[in-house]
Amino acid sequence: RVVCRTYDVQDPKSSAKPADWKYQSALTASWIALGCTVNVNIHIPLLATSPNHDLEKNTKNGLNRWSKQIEDSVFLINGQVKDEDTELLEGQKKFRGNTQPSTQFSDVKVLTQLCQGTSARSTATVQVCSGSINLRGAVKCRAYIHSNKPKVKEAIQALKRDIINTLSDRCEILFEDLILNEGPQKKNFGREYHVLPQRLFVPVAGSIVMLCDYKFGDEAAGEIQERFVEMLDQPVQAEDMHIAEDISTVDICPVTDSPSDTQQAQLTKAKLLLKLQQNMGLVVAAAVAVLASIFSFNYFSD
Repeated sequence: RVVCRTYDVQDPKSSAKPADWKYQSALTASWIALGCTVNVNIHIPLLATSPNHDLEKNTKNGLNRWSKQIEDSVFLINGQVKDEDTELLEGQKKFRGNTQPSTQFSDVKVLTQLCQGTSARSTATVQVCSGSINLRGAVKCRAYIHSNKPKVKEAIQALKRDIINTLSDRCEILFEDLILNEGPQKKNFGREYHVLPQRLFVPVAGSIVMLCDYKFGDEAAGEIQERFVEMLDQPVQAEDMHIAEDISTVDICPVTDSPSDTQQAQLTKAKLLLKLQQNMGLVVAAAVAVLASIFSFNYFSD
């Protein structure tokens, strides 16, 4: 016997109400999976006014701008652009009885807009920067919808959420690792290359749904298995862990150091020569103008 009660979390005085259970056969077939690969090439400037090269704060700001591009992207579901209010499975064959497949997968292409529309006004901003961060790679994203008649907008929204969250989570994990290993007060940054944690998937027993976790390059399979045991309270076999991605990198590029005294002297000398040449040009032009006026005066006096 199963007893279930529901509460309205928005109402502190809510009383328990009975919940109706509806048993279904082949529950795992009700999940619809969507997957896509998103190529990432994000250039994030490090502002000179940012104290102590606040890499994490600048990265979050850059990812927020990139997230807006993902929100405005066009999503092709199985090669087609579908209206948001239509059903996701519209036009597909419906299976009945035991012939229903164990999984329904939709391949999605993400098309990012290269430029703004003609109605939008484009402006340029000049900022003094102390360096830059470059995120490069390709991320594998997945989303699952559980509904009898899922809408296209629900599927796209779930996939957008996974695209944005997976990159943000990995950057957060990376910076936490840097703080633990190098300390939060590191000020002098040279050019550094870091590898973002790779995404891996493991299947949930009795379901087509797959959970994800992140793996650093030096992590052993046993450590990841222990984490899944803590989360799922059930063992995960090493052969069931599927790393779906190649390596994605973070390139932190500071600007070159301030010029030395010799370079500064050469630069000052070059500026003086340039000014001298400009002044000489003005003197010559003035002299030519004076001579021309004298010649013109003498010509008319004769």
